[in-house]
Amino acid sequence: MATYSLANERLRILEEIEREIAAILLNAGNVILELSKEKPNERLLDRHASQFTTSMQKVESELSGQIRYLTQVATGQPHEGSSYSARKDGTMALNRIDYARVKLAELCRTCEQMLEQP
Repeated sequence: MATYSLANERLRILEEIEREIAAILLNAGNVILELSKEKPNERLLDRHASQFTTSMQKVESELSGQIRYLTQVATGQPHEGSSYSARKDGTMALNRIDYARVKLAELCRTCEQMLEQP
């Protein structure tokens, strides 16, 4: 159940980011609209610009957190609800065993050749 709630939390955060991006676009549009007027209202312009900046900082922060999380998951570091790291470790162990078998077979052949020489 922890994995399910973690996934829901990630989706909720992404939905919040999406809403903030919509707010960014709205505030940018309001700034442009205000600037297009013959006499822009400075206070209104400052308020929209401030809201734009605040939303941008929030989106940047949240997206950075999401990217860090995805990087951690993709690199195989253990995290809650994943067996990727364990599978990766198991696969690497099997590869090392196969490599050791090949090297032992080569060593065995070399020893046999050395023993056959007079």
